[in-house]
Amino acid sequence: MVTCLSSSSTSAIFSLFILYLLLPLQATSNSIQQAFLQCLYLNSEFVSPVSESFYAPPNPSFRSILNSTAQNLRYLTPPNPKPEFIFTPFFDPEIQASVICSKQLNIHLRLRSGGHDYEALSYVSQIEIPFFILDLSKRRSVTVDLKDESAWIEAGATIGEVYYRISQKSRTHGFPAGLCTSLGIGGHITGGAYGSMMRKYGLGVDNVVDARLVDANGRILVRECMGEDLFWAIRGGGGASFGIILSWKIKLVPVPATVTVFTVGRTLEQGATKLVNRWQQLAHKLDEDLFIRLLFQVVNASGKMTIQVSFNSLFLGNKERLFRVMKESFPELGLERKDCIEMSWIQSVLYIAGYPIGQSPEILLEGKSLFKNFFKAKSDFVKEPIPETGLAGLWKMLLKEDNPLMIWTPYGGMMSRISESSTPFPHRNGTLFKIQYVATWQDAKKDTEAKHMSWVTKLYDYMAAYVSNYPRVAYVNYRDLDLGMNLKNTSFIDASSWGVKYFKGNFYKLVLVKTMVDPDNFFRHEQSIPPLSFCALEGRDKFTPALGCLGAPSVGASHGYV
Repeated sequence: MVTCLSSSSTSAIFSLFILYLLLPLQATSNSIQQAFLQCLYLNSEFVSPVSESFYAPPNPSFRSILNSTAQNLRYLTPPNPKPEFIFTPFFDPEIQASVICSKQLNIHLRLRSGGHDYEALSYVSQIEIPFFILDLSKRRSVTVDLKDESAWIEAGATIGEVYYRISQKSRTHGFPAGLCTSLGIGGHITGGAYGSMMRKYGLGVDNVVDARLVDANGRILVRECMGEDLFWAIRGGGGASFGIILSWKIKLVPVPATVTVFTVGRTLEQGATKLVNRWQQLAHKLDEDLFIRLLFQVVNASGKMTIQVSFNSLFLGNKERLFRVMKESFPELGLERKDCIEMSWIQSVLYIAGYPIGQSPEILLEGKSLFKNFFKAKSDFVKEPIPETGLAGLWKMLLKEDNPLMIWTPYGGMMSRISESSTPFPHRNGTLFKIQYVATWQDAKKDTEAKHMSWVTKLYDYMAAYVSNYPRVAYVNYRDLDLGMNLKNTSFIDASSWGVKYFKGNFYKLVLVKTMVDPDNFFRHEQSIPPLSFCALEGRDKFTPALGCLGAPSVGASHGYV
């Protein structure tokens, strides 16, 4: 039996429901917060309880929610703008309604899945206020389908959770994405998503087969509806430029039941310079099952500060085969059998992420980061080996910093066989390795920050002679506002200063896609893809998804949710 209500009785009950949910906020919420909530109830069929999804000052939970996944502490200091509120929805219609209400109320929306954005673009707005954070951390379902060898993963899940859920279904399946297990999968894949299996299977974006997205009009689109151009753009074109990723469908890849890891450290006094030089010549040509990255740190060795290089590796095979490969390809490292540890693939995820051997994989469900600091990072790509004279100068630069970290990630293998235009991520064939430079510190003092920021800038300037040029490219998931920054309505020409560095020639296609799907630039931040100006749109058709594919937002009590 279906109970029917008249429009007047429905309205009365709905009004009482809103009043009931808003009561806890009446004394503390300002007009912006109240207006958003009222708009939300009018435009969403389902609304989460306010006490479980809406956080605004002076709610004691506001700061803890804001800080919960923020990685870069320098953006949490008082001078940085704070959101009016944080909304953590459970349901699709709430996310659709958030887009509508952001537009109607002129409240800028910032989107956060994991909070790892290096320049805090997911939780701080330097270009416009007021703003709020749409935080997807409560949307973390992972559904693994072994028969199809795929999984649907919601944007708020961490990559560690994804790995864990896959491992619970199969010891011989995995996914080639990030090494840092607390990364939010929603934003991680939008930038490329590299990891220790990239030489074997490519990036995360190379293994995405579908997606669900809320567009600038509040509609839910899947691949069939959005079309191949938009599907291309969201797989590597950077986060929060084209829509809100609700979930990804990923393709699982085979992994051996037993893999092998090792970490071998060498200081300058132990011949690290020669080994680094040799690594540059061969790391991109090694067996595709072998991934060896380099981590550079300053250490105290027998009372003397020096550089230690750690050769940190995953091999998709057993210890004996690894030893044969290393003896044939890289005997100079002097790898011994006792250095090699056999384990399952999920255990290798923990090892590469920095957890101690023997740590239970269940810790991945906590989503906690091992890295939370005041920091500044930059990136480079290298196409020719850096000569030993260049390395000598690099060592001197590193020794000037208190706590530097530099990571070199090898390319080659599958990365060289995928066209640079197949996804927006262009750093493919011809790249030897990627560099990440990181300076960290432990306090919020301005002079401390200035000291470390100055050092990383000088290091970056020094390396200009040895890395890619025309353009000097960078990795979009290592956001760097030094490369350029949008204003609220930055032009295509201004945005090219940083866009070409992240995406090379793919930047121009990204701009065209943006122009078609979000011409009013609703999804925007300091380095979002800009649309072309309106004068350039004359004669172009507005983006219209295929009929029947839309998940339309509900508007008012009389409209349903598709």
